[in-house]
Amino acid sequence: MAAEPGYITEKQAVLTRLRRIEGQIRGLQRLVDEEQYCIDILTQVSAATKALEGVALVLLDQHLEHCLTHATDPAEAQQKLNEASAAIRRLVRS
Repeated sequence: MAAEPGYITEKQAVLTRLRRIEGQIRGLQRLVDEEQYCIDILTQVSAATKALEGVALVLLDQHLEHCLTHATDPAEAQQKLNEASAAIRRLVRS
């Protein structure tokens, strides 16, 4: 099976980070359920957000490394560059 998505070299690291983020989100649910101090909850929301942004950057980096360097013709390279640019715009907007 080919490594089409491009992040396969970092797959285990990404999955580990996502599991950690999942734990953070569960912790947030607990904080809300227990009606903890809002600032403490917001601090944890910020941490989870930054963790997700970190995963997004790893995936984007892997995409650029894999897809752009393996593009076989200029049209394909341009398409991959356009995809990456759109992904960056979505990340910056969020």
